Amino acid sequence: MADNKYIFLNRDLSWLSFNHRVLMEAADESVPLYSRISFLSIFSSNLDEFFRVRMPSIFAFSSIESKKISIEEEYPKDLVQQVQTTVHNQLEEFGRVLTQGILPSLKKEHICLYYGEPIHPEHEETIREYFLSKVLSFLQPVILRNENQPDVFLENNALYFIVSMETADQPGKKIIAVLNIPSDHLTRFLELSVIDNDYHILFLDDVIRENLQEVFPGFNILGAYSIKLTRDAEMSIGDEFTGDLAEKIERQLEKREGGHATRLLFDKSMPEDVKEFVQKYFAQKPEEMAAGGRYHNLKDLSSLPNPLKGKLTNPSWPYIAHPGFNTHRSIFQTIAEQERLLHLPYHSYNYILRFFNEAAIDPYVKEIYVTLYRVAADSHIVNALISAAKNGKKVTVFVELKARFDEANNLKWSKKMKAAGIKIINSIPGLKVHAKVALVKRVENLPDRAAGKELKNYSFMATGNFNEATGRFYTDHVFFTSHKEFGTELEWLFDYLQSRKQPAEYMKIPFQHLLVSQFNMIRRFNKLIDREIKNAKKGRPAGIIIKLNNLQERDMITRLYEASEAGVKVQLLVRSICCLAPGLEKQSENITVQRIVDRYLEHARVFVFHNNGEPQYYMGSADWMNRNLHNRIEVCFPVYDPKLSAQIGHILQLQLSDNKKAVWINAQLNNERVPANGQPALAAQQSIYEYVKGLES
Repeated sequence: MADNKYIFLNRDLSWLSFNHRVLMEAADESVPLYSRISFLSIFSSNLDEFFRVRMPSIFAFSSIESKKISIEEEYPKDLVQQVQTTVHNQLEEFGRVLTQGILPSLKKEHICLYYGEPIHPEHEETIREYFLSKVLSFLQPVILRNENQPDVFLENNALYFIVSMETADQPGKKIIAVLNIPSDHLTRFLELSVIDNDYHILFLDDVIRENLQEVFPGFNILGAYSIKLTRDAEMSIGDEFTGDLAEKIERQLEKREGGHATRLLFDKSMPEDVKEFVQKYFAQKPEEMAAGGRYHNLKDLSSLPNPLKGKLTNPSWPYIAHPGFNTHRSIFQTIAEQERLLHLPYHSYNYILRFFNEAAIDPYVKEIYVTLYRVAADSHIVNALISAAKNGKKVTVFVELKARFDEANNLKWSKKMKAAGIKIINSIPGLKVHAKVALVKRVENLPDRAAGKELKNYSFMATGNFNEATGRFYTDHVFFTSHKEFGTELEWLFDYLQSRKQPAEYMKIPFQHLLVSQFNMIRRFNKLIDREIKNAKKGRPAGIIIKLNNLQERDMITRLYEASEAGVKVQLLVRSICCLAPGLEKQSENITVQRIVDRYLEHARVFVFHNNGEPQYYMGSADWMNRNLHNRIEVCFPVYDPKLSAQIGHILQLQLSDNKKAVWINAQLNNERVPANGQPALAAQQSIYEYVKGLES
């Protein structure tokens, strides 16, 4: 158990610190303009998810009168206020970045995004024609009555206007209406004609603002103020041991969009009496009301038209061909010859597709096993698995139906695969399966290739990613091997998954190479840390390098604190949540934490233990969070090949040397720019791209 003598940072405030780092990238004038706009979009999208996923827990736990130390530490009584203050300050900064940085920079490039300015007379007719022909049919105006039962249901994260108006015969008596902004049916932005060499773009919101009189004839419009309601995304699924989980999830998906409200975002120019009416009408608590700007859902900025096309964005980095793979040889022959390692998205994702495509048609492949957590909406991998089943191969797929926000997509593919003859294994009661592994069994090197002969195992293990869509911008490592022991241990894992039993019933599985959560992962990580502590105490070199998306589990953080106290140098690369407080006297003096935000999303999990000069390398799917280590099936794997481990080590050193896109995270959750200290400027992702280009097979 974690020792409460140590200081831990709050996970939610830490996550907000990460989102602020995203906002810093939007403010950075050295970043191409449309890439900066993309970071604004990412910041907005992230914040929406925070209010859907985390805010309900913050509200709930912060109000509990509990004497449990764990609850009080993770959800202090003032956490709601701290979160709201932090979010408010970040949104104020967001507004400044947009209005004082992005919009003026767009104008310098002759791109004018209307942002509350008067409409040019030359554009009025185009806007009116577009409104009447395209927009009007989607509008659903509702006048709000002051009743206990609301006349309208605000959909999650949908856009609306609150329209204040009066009639000619009753001036001074306000009538309040709600009007949808149909951005789910129409593009958020309208491109208008060029005036004096300036391109003009208009929000859909303003197309409607300019024509409100058409929607409310006979009324005097006093004002229109945008609002957005965010709802709790959590689903209540009793998957313990009874009933069909797929049916339960389908029923819960229908309810998700009607979850409890966690935030009503409103235009801060809304008059106080209108705000009070809205708050009372939609039964919002004061802490659920949040003042915002003129426009909401600015995640839609990702679709802002770029009249200059390829300009104002990051230059493209063409995918790198892996020299070890040859299109004229079977991918299985290539892997049998030597273990292979991909560095995504620098390397082409096509090698992953080839692995499954060739398995589907190779007459010597007899069995395929794979775990799927999130797959693309139009997945080539799943289509290959369907082809394999139709080609007579035994295909077994574990589909995690509880992958948040991907439940519907996973259900869809699960049904299609089952209809094609694939054996589908759904979620284990009480656990999620997040491992990124696959196993192909192939008849080889036998004079008689008849069925029933011994099969050779080909293993696929990765830090991610079975999703070719996110594979374009997530950094991950993908490992192919025919190592016999790895294949055997993956067989054990898939046997366990098919049993649908609890881990305790399979605890005798003797994993020697793989680290599998629920079985041996925590124990093995503890042993690896113990060895570094012992070496440090004996005066030997000792060090730990860990790269994660999230670091939150207190027992593992405590072990890193203990390592630091023993003199072990601990270097952490943590993209998002980090509950470890670095640089504190007598606790974490030997620990540093860096965060990198650049064009790609840092996603790989890597673990390196110095081992007195003979470092051991592990990679895998597991972050160090409660959910990953205690409530999921995760797989980490060692990299034994010196050539491949050297690649991982070099990439980590580039990331630790980044002084352009990296920041230090301090114990106050600030993002401090890494100083150059006289060193040449180095952006890790750019340097890794150049390094991967120069790799030999």
